[in-house]
Order: sequence, then structure tokens, then C-alpha cells
Amino acid sequence: MKTIFSKSFTVLLLTALAMALIFTVSVLIFMDSLYYETNTRNLLDTAHVLRPGPGPGPGPGPWGAFLEAIGDSPGKAAAPPPSERSPIPEEGATLPAREAPLGPFRVTLIGTDGEVIADSAIGDAGGIVNHRDRPEVRAALEGREGSARRPSASLGSPFIYAALPLYGSAGEIRGVFRLSRLVPSFRQRIASAALPFLGLAVLTVLAAAGAILLFSLSLSRSLNRLVAIAAPVPEGPEGPSLPPFSPEAAALLPREPREFIALETALRTMAAELSRRIAEARSEGRRLETILNGMTEGVLAVNGTLALYLANPQARRIFALGEDPLPALSLLEATHSTELEAAARRVLGGNTPEELQIKRFSAAAAQHFRVFAAPLKAAGVAADGVVMVMSDVTRLVKLEQIRKDFVANVSHELRTPIQLVKGFSETLLESPPEESAEIRRCIEIIHKNAQGMENLTNDLLTLVSLEEPGAPRPGMAELDVASLLEEAVQAVALQAKKKDIGIEVRCPPELTAKLYGSFIVQGIVNLLDNAVKYSPPGSRVWASAGAEGDELVIEVRDQGIGIPPEHQERIFERFYRVDRSRSREAGGTGLGLSIVRHIALVHQGRAEVESHAGEGSVFRIRLPRTPAERSPA
Repeated sequence: MKTIFSKSFTVLLLTALAMALIFTVSVLIFMDSLYYETNTRNLLDTAHVLRPGPGPGPGPGPWGAFLEAIGDSPGKAAAPPPSERSPIPEEGATLPAREAPLGPFRVTLIGTDGEVIADSAIGDAGGIVNHRDRPEVRAALEGREGSARRPSASLGSPFIYAALPLYGSAGEIRGVFRLSRLVPSFRQRIASAALPFLGLAVLTVLAAAGAILLFSLSLSRSLNRLVAIAAPVPEGPEGPSLPPFSPEAAALLPREPREFIALETALRTMAAELSRRIAEARSEGRRLETILNGMTEGVLAVNGTLALYLANPQARRIFALGEDPLPALSLLEATHSTELEAAARRVLGGNTPEELQIKRFSAAAAQHFRVFAAPLKAAGVAADGVVMVMSDVTRLVKLEQIRKDFVANVSHELRTPIQLVKGFSETLLESPPEESAEIRRCIEIIHKNAQGMENLTNDLLTLVSLEEPGAPRPGMAELDVASLLEEAVQAVALQAKKKDIGIEVRCPPELTAKLYGSFIVQGIVNLLDNAVKYSPPGSRVWASAGAEGDELVIEVRDQGIGIPPEHQERIFERFYRVDRSRSREAGGTGLGLSIVRHIALVHQGRAEVESHAGEGSVFRIRLPRTPAERSPA
């Protein structure tokens, strides 16, 4: 790639050479024209001097004297007869010349009919072709001066011709007096001076090239320094920095044009200000990027046509946009949400912020977002874009729903036993039965419902204790898992015996884990209790424990009614029942599996279910064998 130096040097040198060539050619053309014009003018002046005066015609008199002076016999009568004349030569042929007494000049007398009367350079004038078509002869016959430049048809050499009319005594044109001379070409004239001229031209060109070289170097140096100021430069910690003002550049400044010095000063000032602003903008951009990247809310920005041009990492995760640069997508194409698009259009149209809540379905589950949309606009200008901040409120919505369900379920669970207790109490008070059996039946109903309310209250207190991080509880200890299983089986043995259900325990005797013993026993009891309640009489239940890697897996398997797939996701929620009437008849509170789940969470583990309707269920508690001794928040 050519530099400014090579470009300027080449352009200037070619321009100088072209101008020199044009000037030289123009001068040569002008000098050539001037050369022939001067010679023609001189020849005409000479012809005026030599032209004879008027006389009676070709015979004795001035014409005759002139013909005698040039050596011809007077008049055409003196010409030899045609038989003795030399043959008329063809046009362009060379005739033998004779010595002329007029030196370099050739004199020709031509009659009004164009025939040559006499010629000082040719002995036999009768052998010359008619000259009436010669331009100088035609001009003289018309009474004007005539001149021409051409090779002679008879002599073959370049001649200049000057022709004047010859007048008779009465003023009539009697013929033409033509004077000509051999004139070397202008090139021949200057040939002797060509070598010195070429040498001088070469020296001039070399001097011009040197001057152009120095000028180009100076121009290139100045422009390169200006380019270095204006060109992008590497960034330092605080942004771009200017190239140093070198001592060499400073030393050259006094010799440079004031315009370049002023321009460089202005460029340096502008570059310094621009560097400062770029550094500030980049620093501000990094701060904003850090803030956007650290936000748990998703941020989207669209222009006036709802084309997406900004999405922070959280928004990219929500809408699966990836980490590559944003493609040219509209808001609807990127989010697949007509609610967001409609909200953005309302904000653009009304130029006012708007808040809404949307629900979005992903592969995992439904998500709820609270969206705040605000117009992007300058002061006093209509909105040309919209920014949307999306807060994930799925957990809040779920908790709110759980709270509502909890209140409704607690009310529902307590309403029936309270009404029964109240009703039978009133029966006993207002009209006591006379039979002791009826009294006993009423008291048993009251006792059973009071026991159910007590169990419900105890389970609720247990859940509160498990959920409360600061609740007092015994420390974790390395315990024998097999003994914990046996303790839980003994707690439900009587209930299982009533339904003729056998419970089989499988656990390696050496298996130990760091656990909250009382919690684990309660969780296993809840699982065994549900297995016995919902299994048919005469079936079997298996309680097992084992190690899978770093996890302790406690499993309770039954042959009961099973759980349909659509209920398995919510089975561990409070008061959630697959079959409410059957669960209530079985005497459950609806909190047993929720307690199991929280016991697993206390150990930093999880509870799982695997079941098919009518084929039984498998409940597992997966716990780390050495969990941290802490409670989940």
C-alpha cells in the first residue's frame, strides 16, 4: 500500500514532468511556426525588393533586362522549339539545376496562364509543369501576396515560396514574380543545440525531482504526525491515550507551515477531549454492564419498531436467547409473548409507564413475572423505545397459593371435627341419652375428633419446628440406620397387625450415617403409616436402607392403591390429598408427607416418590451420609 509520501511524490513528479513536456512541446511548436513565419516574411520582403517594374511584356525592357540578368533569352520566342525541349517531367521529379546568380534564392517568372517563362534553377523552363494551381501563384494572379511552404515538385527539396503579381504599364497583371529559397527544417536548425538542451533539461528535471522529494517528505512527515494523532491508539487502564509529542517533532515544528501547526494543536486538543469522553463513556458502560449482569431481574430494551437490541443475561436465560450477539429479532419473535408486545405498544402509544403480571410456560413449569415497562425518551420528545424489567415472582405466587390453600385446608380439616365435637357435646348436655351405649358412642366420637385435632395441631407444630432455622433441636450423631428402621417398624406394628400386613426390613447391619435420629424415625413412621393405611389387608410392606455413593437411601415400598402421575408432583405439599374422602376415613391429617419432605431438607437431602395407580408406591428419602450440621433457611 502506498504511503502519503510515495503518493505525493509520484503525483507531483508526474505533474512536473507533464508540465515540462507540455511546455517544451508548446515552445517547439511555437518556435517552429515562428521560424517559418519569419523566413516567409523575409522572403516576401526580398521579393518586393527584387520584383521588376512594369514594362511592355516579355521582350526588351525591364522584364527583358531581368531575364538577361538571370541568363535567359528574352521572351518565350527565345525558347527552343518543342522538338528540342526536354520532355516535361512528371510531378515530383527532380530536374537538373543550374547555377543561379542570385545566391540562395530561386527566381521564377510565371505567365498569367500558369506556364513557367523562366526559372533560375532550371535551364529548360519549357519542361516545367503548369503552376497555375500553386496557392502562391493563385494569390498573386488575384493581385495579392502569396506564400507557401512545401517540397519543390521539380527539385524535391523543402522550399518557401513568395509570389507577387507583375503589372503592366496600364496596371494590368501581366504575370507572377515568384521568389523561393531552400530552408532547412526547424529540427535541423536546432540539432546542434539539442545535446546541451537535453543536458540542461535533465538537470532541470533532477532539480525539480529533488525539490519535489523534499516537499513530499515534509508533507508526509507532517501528515503522518497528524494521522498518528487522529488514528485509533491502544487503550490504557483509563482508556485511550495520545501518542507522545516527540522532541524530533517539536524541533521540526518551527520549520513547518503555520497551518499545520494550528491543525496539529487543534487535533491534539480534540483528541485529548475525545479520549477523556471515551474513557468516561467506557467506564460508565462497564458500570452499567456490571449492574445489568448482576441483576436477578430480566431487562429487555426495544426501539420504536419493537426490535430487540438489549437483553441482560437473566433475560437471555428466561427466553433462551443464548450468549451470542442478539440477532435481528422483534420482541414477539424473541419472547413469544403477545402480552409483552401489547404492553410495549401501549407504552409507546401512551408515552407512560405500565406494570403488569404475565404467566409463561417453560419446559420445567409455569413461571410468573411482574413486568414494569417504561418509555425510553429524551426530554420533550415522544418515546422512541421501551425498557422492560421482569421480576420472577413464581415463588411468591406459589407461596401465596400455598398460604391460601393452607388456610382453606386447615379450616376444612378443623371444621368437621369441631362441628362433631360441638354437636355431640350439645346432645349430651341438652338431652342426655338414657342408654349407656349411646353415651359411650357419643363420647368415643368426641374423643376421636379431639384426637384428630390434636394430631393435626402436633403435625403443624412439627412443621413449624422443621421450617424454623432457629428452632431448638438435638445435635446430629453417627447412628445405626438398622436400629432406626426397627424403631419405626415397632411404632406401626400394631396398626399393621390389625390389617394382617407384614413389614419386611432390609438394611446392612454395619450401615451408619450422621443424622437427627428422632426426625428420621418420625419420617419413616409417616411413610410406613401411609403404606399400611393405603395397602389392602394381607399385603406386604418393605422398609429398606442402603448406601449409594455418598448418599444414604431409605426406601418404603408398598402394594397399595398407588398415586396417579398428575398428583405426584404435589404429593409432598401440606394438606394435599389424592382422594380426600378416603384419606379422611383413614384418619390422616394431610401433613405426613410434607413432614417427610422437611425432614429430608433438614438433612440437606430430598424426598422422592415412584408410583403407578393400582400398582403400589415407593417413597425414598435421599440424604448425604455426612451432612453439614445446620438447618436450611
